Amino acid sequence: MTSLRCVRPEALDDLPPDDPRALRSRHDLQRVHRAMRSLSVLEQAVRRLMLRTPPRKILELGAGDGTLLLRLASALNARWPGVELTLIDRQRIVNSATIDAYGRLGWKVTAVCEEALAWFRQSRLQPHDLCITTLFLHHFRYPELRAMLEGVAENSAAFIAIEPRRELLAQMGSRLIGLLGAGAVTREDAIKSVDAGFTGAEITSVWPAVGPAGEKPWWTREFRALPFSHCFIAARPGARVLDA
Repeated sequence: MTSLRCVRPEALDDLPPDDPRALRSRHDLQRVHRAMRSLSVLEQAVRRLMLRTPPRKILELGAGDGTLLLRLASALNARWPGVELTLIDRQRIVNSATIDAYGRLGWKVTAVCEEALAWFRQSRLQPHDLCITTLFLHHFRYPELRAMLEGVAENSAAFIAIEPRRELLAQMGSRLIGLLGAGAVTREDAIKSVDAGFTGAEITSVWPAVGPAGEKPWWTREFRALPFSHCFIAARPGARVLDA
């Protein structure tokens, strides 16, 4: 039987950006994403969305150092040219080298240092064609998660979320993460992340039932992605091609 979600504060969230433990943990996370095959999972989610047109305005929530989406941008740049990308994180940790790397791909980047919920509450936000987040939603208990997803639905035409999957395989993996050379902060946070992760249709259950202003219900899918990820994708009916 799958245990209930248990959301606990993660050590990295409370460390100053320049703390040596934080620097090491962010470096660890790049290796964790490779072990989780996060780029492949994102590419799979993009294919399943079947967007009608390439997105021109993309938003990433909880962007961290911005390097995971940079890898996606490199893989999709030929099909997704000239993207305007907004990276949101509560800490200012996207460096100039990363921004320059996006620039070489023809992507224009705006890095925003703000809490995502507070950012969504601002007026006159420009709608985005696609919102992406990885290892972010699990930080929120259900009331805050519902508010976050309402903000996404109001300001995006399509959405991809890649989260830890709360199941035995991921729990085992979180306890073996030291084999990747991860430091103490990452080892502690990995266990907490899986305990706060998702399974079944838990994200769907708090996704807005209808689109903004009473539009037709969103098309949604929630699924497992090996080895350790749980995925949720959503799109407004007009943003994707119809199912075959």
